[in-house]
Amino acid sequence: MPFFSTSPQQGLSPDGNASSFQPRSRHPDKNKDPGAEDKFIQISKAYEILSNEEKRANFDRYGDAGESQGYSQHQQRQFHHFHEGFYFDESFFHFPFNSERRDTSDEKYLLHFSHYINEIVPDSFKKPYLIKITSDWCFSCIHIEPVWKEVAQELEALGVGIGVVHAGYERRLAHHLGAHSTPSILGLMNGKITFFHSAVSRENLRQFVENLLPGNLVEKITDKNYIRFLSNWKKENKPHVLLFDHMPVVPLLYKLTAFAYRDYLSFGYVYVGLRGTEELSSQYNINVYTPTLMIFKEHIDKPADVAQARDMKKQLIDDFLSQNKFLMAARLTNQRLFQELCPVKKSHRQRKHCVILLTGEGDKFADAYEAFLTFAVANTKDTLRFAHIYNDRQPEFADALLMDEEKYRGKSAVVILERRNNAGKIAYKTLEEAWQGSNEDNFILLDLLDQLRTDPGLLSSETVLEDLNDELAPMFLIRWFYSTLDYILDCWDSLFHSNWREMMPLLSLLFSALFILFGTVIVQAFSDSSDTRDSPASEKKDTTAKTEKNDTSFSKESNSRVPKKGFVEVTELTDINYNSNLVRLRPGHMNVVLILSNSTKTALLQKFALEVYTFTGSSSLHFSFLSLDKHREWLEYLLEFAQDAAPIPNQYDKHFLERDYTGYVLALNGHKKYFCLFKPHRSGDEGGTLGAGEDYDSSLHTEARGKSSCSPGSRSIKNKLHKLSFWMERLLEGSLQRFYIPSWPALD
Repeated sequence: MPFFSTSPQQGLSPDGNASSFQPRSRHPDKNKDPGAEDKFIQISKAYEILSNEEKRANFDRYGDAGESQGYSQHQQRQFHHFHEGFYFDESFFHFPFNSERRDTSDEKYLLHFSHYINEIVPDSFKKPYLIKITSDWCFSCIHIEPVWKEVAQELEALGVGIGVVHAGYERRLAHHLGAHSTPSILGLMNGKITFFHSAVSRENLRQFVENLLPGNLVEKITDKNYIRFLSNWKKENKPHVLLFDHMPVVPLLYKLTAFAYRDYLSFGYVYVGLRGTEELSSQYNINVYTPTLMIFKEHIDKPADVAQARDMKKQLIDDFLSQNKFLMAARLTNQRLFQELCPVKKSHRQRKHCVILLTGEGDKFADAYEAFLTFAVANTKDTLRFAHIYNDRQPEFADALLMDEEKYRGKSAVVILERRNNAGKIAYKTLEEAWQGSNEDNFILLDLLDQLRTDPGLLSSETVLEDLNDELAPMFLIRWFYSTLDYILDCWDSLFHSNWREMMPLLSLLFSALFILFGTVIVQAFSDSSDTRDSPASEKKDTTAKTEKNDTSFSKESNSRVPKKGFVEVTELTDINYNSNLVRLRPGHMNVVLILSNSTKTALLQKFALEVYTFTGSSSLHFSFLSLDKHREWLEYLLEFAQDAAPIPNQYDKHFLERDYTGYVLALNGHKKYFCLFKPHRSGDEGGTLGAGEDYDSSLHTEARGKSSCSPGSRSIKNKLHKLSFWMERLLEGSLQRFYIPSWPALD
């Protein structure tokens, strides 16, 4: 309803009494004005609202007091049930029922089925797309519109494709995308659709787009790995790009750029605020306050091109990278690269000639390649492209140009060619002599290129080339593995997020397989139990006797302390499980390691199990043993950091191999890099040591000379772990002394 004035001059008293309101407009029967009737109805409704306190309150709250008011209240209460995939604020939002008032900002992003199939899907292999599915009469669509509009503008400027599908007009496309409700938001990358299932906010949508990208697009570069990274140009046959910036995380713009140019360039990121990048910044004279892009090609000591700007825009980066997509003398590894480096001549102005070195691999051909590369760097022109090829990897290409002549066998050759059509027809000229890289060779090649500018007929020979082999294509097994992995991930995502009606066939198959498997297990269990009942009694007695015999020694020693249920799992610490059981232990977890030898293994393990059994209920404790015969050097290296440990002998100590470390227990915290030490109980002491500092060097000499404790099964061996349980209690309390180390040594 239109707004109207309620000032005292128009009939409302200053005290706000609505009863004093009097419409001043003349009755339409007496007023011949064409709009008199509508004006009279409006004034009458205004008087009715002001005369009723409830309608007046509703008008102040909702802007309307008619029949639509009840619907609005009901809609406000039920608003948050419209879509299960998103979270919306339950505050009422006015819905523009008139379609003409709908926001037209989405019109430029509207997608149609043919446009999506023919253009958007192929383009998704270069950049990710964020697509919204909407419709008319959609209250939830109105709620997400402000956030969507802001995010769409921001991401589009970074290089993300934006699309909008109107489900009412493009039902076929909406069904093809799997969108069964509105609003829906999905991501499209490499032709794969991923639905967005979080709260609609700027941060979540940005993170969703970032998660669509592969995780290995950009490598973090420091002083330790930058030489290795830049030196990979030969193996990858790509220029390498470094971005120096003061942001701790890789910018989304840079990740999107890396995805778009991943087939041509390798990308690295240097966080200049991180310790360990000073040498790198100094090496290339980097201004740490300004983002800097550097392109490195065949020479890693100096960048081939540099771009620097305080605000790196997408257009600036695209222009910079598009001019540096190839090496100075790239190796032709596939047909696509050959076609891009040597495009087909379309006119005389677009004429481009390719100078190709046909050579071999190994040190024998290194000098010829270096001379060719030097010539290419010195003669960079828009009309010339330099490249090289390995004859052994592309034999058909080499044979077509060299005609298998004897003078080129085992040597390098240079060919100048021009592609005439896409069917493989070329015009070319081969240097008469093999390429050695001498000054004479350089003068001959330079003279031919000068003649070629004025005499295109110099390329007198013609032939048809077969397509190049794809040297960098992954093996069949690798392609099959990644295809299988993508299929499994798609099924897993569909299981939780797709429409249940579409998942019914898969669920039916899954439950059928589980039913068959469960039935097979039940039948096998009953079959095994019947076989056991039918087995001779003598076999049962033999089995029981063997079991009792194996457990005799342990039961005698336990003195009724054998746990009635459960067991202690003690694994040997070896070089195979060293990383998982120690170096990469989760925070808060510790590995309690018993040191033993081959002769004391059985006795110490039995005593160790009894002492630590009551602590096995803690999921943060792991129990292992270490063989002193195999890893004595590792143990002695660790004990050097223990302030109260005996001096570690050197190789000239006559007691070097006699020191007895059996019975030591180390509690190793892999995450925080410290350990607590339990030293074995000595004869004559009242109890074992709990990690306190004391001199026990003499006792070790005594044990080494006497060797009385080395016989398995003797009481002195088991007494070494006396009061280990009290030490474990102090370990859990955190009252033991800790010995920190810089890093865990290798366990050879």
